[in-house]
Amino acid sequence: MLTKRIIPCLDIKNGRTVKGVRFENIRDAGDPVELAAWYAEQGADELVFLDITATNEERKTFAALVRDIARHIDIPFTVGGGIGAVADVEVLLQNGADKVSVNSSAIRNPQLVEELANRFGSQCVTVAIDTKYTEATGWKVYARAGTVETEHATVDWARRVTDLGAGEILLTSMNNDGTKAGFALDITGEVARAVTVPVIASGGAGNMQHFADVLQQANADAALAASLFHFRELEVPVLKSFLKEQGIDVRV
Repeated sequence: MLTKRIIPCLDIKNGRTVKGVRFENIRDAGDPVELAAWYAEQGADELVFLDITATNEERKTFAALVRDIARHIDIPFTVGGGIGAVADVEVLLQNGADKVSVNSSAIRNPQLVEELANRFGSQCVTVAIDTKYTEATGWKVYARAGTVETEHATVDWARRVTDLGAGEILLTSMNNDGTKAGFALDITGEVARAVTVPVIASGGAGNMQHFADVLQQANADAALAASLFHFRELEVPVLKSFLKEQGIDVRV
């Protein structure tokens, strides 16, 4: 059985770490370099950096900030936001990223996933899926930082991008994001059963039991959180000790 991972996420806007609720009401959460260094010391398994306004502002990810963060950590580092071509990935890898995350650009051009996987290897390519449930449509994929509904059903899209070469899925429930009411166990479990690559669950972490639930009940391979860690409501070593007690294999 693979070791389950705990992953803090740095949502970046204007060079600062921010956090909102259901992708709205954004507030400041601190300096990203300081937070990244602290998470590495805490024993986080990986770190995700998402430049949340790069796509909507039609610009590239802040490579200089990526480089500054990479200098302060010794754990795998995934970077996303504003990636639309092979050349964009080359820049980020040169500046210290280990993996990249694509979202809107993959929806706009699914072949990009295949291009990136062929060029850098599937292990380097994470496809982020922002998903939202409504009674009218079920779970649908959203683009452009959750502002545009697409035609894609979430499970179908997850299967498609993994067939194209994605090595990992980062699944964020917009309904749960920032609510601290727990992860979306239903859709996370559906996606985990539908694909053969690791699934990172995101959106809704509020306590330690929420992590145990999504890792055990929904069979996520990793759980990602932001505000819970940023505002020191929960520390990674404490969480990992709890998960270990629940019989979940984590790296302590």
